[in-house]
Amino acid sequence: MSSYIEMIRIRFLMMLAYRTNYYSGILIYSINIAAYYFLWTAIYSGKEDIEGLSALQMTTYIAVAWMARAFYFNNIDREIAMEIKEGKVAIEMIRPYNYLGMKTMQALGEGIFRLLFFSVPGMVIVALLFPVSFSASATTWLFFFVSLLFSFIVNTQINLLTGILTFFLFNNSGLIRAKRVVIDLFSGLLLPISFYPLWAQSVMMYLPFQAISYIPSMIFTEGFSGNEMYTALMLQAFWALVLLIPLQLLWMLAKKQLIVQGG
Repeated sequence: MSSYIEMIRIRFLMMLAYRTNYYSGILIYSINIAAYYFLWTAIYSGKEDIEGLSALQMTTYIAVAWMARAFYFNNIDREIAMEIKEGKVAIEMIRPYNYLGMKTMQALGEGIFRLLFFSVPGMVIVALLFPVSFSASATTWLFFFVSLLFSFIVNTQINLLTGILTFFLFNNSGLIRAKRVVIDLFSGLLLPISFYPLWAQSVMMYLPFQAISYIPSMIFTEGFSGNEMYTALMLQAFWALVLLIPLQLLWMLAKKQLIVQGG
């Protein structure tokens, strides 16, 4: 366990060396949030609420969704693909640790860095510029952080699955780009799932993407309350467990499929 904790620390320090990039990232995310804020202000145009969310809740939803993305987002799928292409994965697989576990811990180290140096200061800046509502309920904050952890787990599992497919496809850069678009669209980052047509909502209920952005954002804005929060967390936990099955099966097949292309 100590070796995995060390991986978190090393990745955190690596990110710290390039923290200037994330300061500029705060500006970019703030611009994104501003664009959505003015868009939704025009859409609401005097309406008290749409699909159960007030204009203030929608502004908060947008800000939280983008800043939460900074925590759960990672590029381990690209890292795995690159290590396979360069042949480095063969060396990693003979080292005394689990390869997928190592990648997960590296992603966590990156996520912790982003949370401290990107999400928190970014949220403070956004709150000064736009109307954002912060709940006074300790329960809401607790459920939000638990939900945010689940969102990291689910997103990381999907990234691991995408990266492992490189063992079979050899070049899956197109799939990685497509996966990113699908997650942004169907996770609720760009548009709350409750705003989609009913048939689309029915389809999304059977997909894991809502566990990434929609659920933590709805919990933070108190769009979910009471039993809805418990149900939402259980749904995230469900997908976190279910995704382990294809992940382990695909990993077992991938190790037998390994062909070193470079190195």
